[in-house]
Amino acid sequence: MTGLLRRLDERLLPPLGRGLARAGRTPGRLRFLTGAAVAASVAVLLTAVWAADRPAPSGDDTVGDVVRLGVVEGDSIPGYADASAAELATLGGATTAVFALVTFTEYLAPDRLAAALEGRAAAVVVGRVPLAGAQTEIVRIAVQRLPADLIGGMGVIAERKDREAEDYRRLSAKLTGDSAQELRLRTVYDSGAAVAATEATAYRDGCSCLYAAVIRATPAELTAVAERPEVRVVDPAPELSRLDRAVLLPPLPEQDDVVKPPVDGLTESMAPLGTPVTPGGR
Repeated sequence: MTGLLRRLDERLLPPLGRGLARAGRTPGRLRFLTGAAVAASVAVLLTAVWAADRPAPSGDDTVGDVVRLGVVEGDSIPGYADASAAELATLGGATTAVFALVTFTEYLAPDRLAAALEGRAAAVVVGRVPLAGAQTEIVRIAVQRLPADLIGGMGVIAERKDREAEDYRRLSAKLTGDSAQELRLRTVYDSGAAVAATEATAYRDGCSCLYAAVIRATPAELTAVAERPEVRVVDPAPELSRLDRAVLLPPLPEQDDVVKPPVDGLTESMAPLGTPVTPGGR
């Protein structure tokens, strides 16, 4: 049993130690293990006790690890920028490429984003249509070639937004009564249709609505990207090995102090009713 516990220590403690050490030296970014990781650890222990000296199978010791890149509501954006710059500086002359979240000072069109990254390979681009008074959907576009994949991805989103607008119109048409609740709900559906239609047009026209990208590059290349005038923050994540385990929370270009949700007149108008109003899941 002593040998068994020692093997468990060797398998479970190093990943935890790396995560805690990383969290300790990077204020402003949360590193956490999901509940799945905890459950997996308990399962390993119970299975090991039951199996006694049976050899443990090899596996991915990062299963369940999640890395958050960006900021959450209430975070200081200047503090985030300073912490990210300091972390990039600590990587020094390392030659290994790492993932990084690059955020921009303004919303960019596909060609301007490609130019801002200076040819660096991107994996995901984050965008939203900056529509006054509406909390428009934040979208992610998987890319390999810039700007071609961005233009194609925005076209796909435009088609989805057309369908979403039609869904809103259909819901509105079903409301034939004249009660106060139905009149208010119809107004919300009509507003939702208008927002979705505006988003569809914007994406179809290749709008300036892209404000962040995940790239993979060496520290020296990331430093060069950080010096571009369009770039706001380069947030490196050398501990991230798989992009599907990253939570991306880039700050919006219009926010420069503390993170807060954008104004959403559509949601606020529906708050007293407590009725779902978003067919597209905004």
